[in-house]
Amino acid sequence: MSIERRMAARMTGTHRDRFGKAINRDQSRLLVHGLPIAVILVASLSPLLPTIATAPWMPPFGFMALLAWRLVRPGVLPLWIGAPLGAFDDLFSGQPFGSAIFLWSLAMVTIEAIEMRFPWRSFWQDWATASALITAYLLLAAIVAGGFDPDNIRLIIPQLLLSALLFPIIARMIAFFDRVRLRRVRVIT
Repeated sequence: MSIERRMAARMTGTHRDRFGKAINRDQSRLLVHGLPIAVILVASLSPLLPTIATAPWMPPFGFMALLAWRLVRPGVLPLWIGAPLGAFDDLFSGQPFGSAIFLWSLAMVTIEAIEMRFPWRSFWQDWATASALITAYLLLAAIVAGGFDPDNIRLIIPQLLLSALLFPIIARMIAFFDRVRLRRVRVIT
């Protein structure tokens, strides 16, 4: 088939592209701006899951989702978003109010500084950055919650390891949600 015929076939009214008809499709503003925040808020509700443990083992999924959104899609979340999302996490995590506000804001500023220093990063550098930030977050949160006690610090080692190992899976899930966020939907005008 010649190029002219292919171009003519694309111009007909019955042509369907990957998104359906090419006319009347656009990204939803609600999905584009609301889905990252909704995913982080739902991940922050993970302490409400019915688990019984004598020591902390569950990773901070809300914080990990925040890091994943910031590292996978750097321009999606503004720098100041760590404070309100940290306040929501403080309500459900059991930490003293204000600890996640401070630590999440500090993490966002740290990632911004790393982003300015290393604008092109690899998967391994993102994983190392996230692991270092998760370690610092868990250590500082343990110090804020219980004071500097070596036994408390030793108790969070399994949580640290599990969090560092789960981060690539969380980042893949965030990449899936990013594709959903950018999906084109029918727009009614």
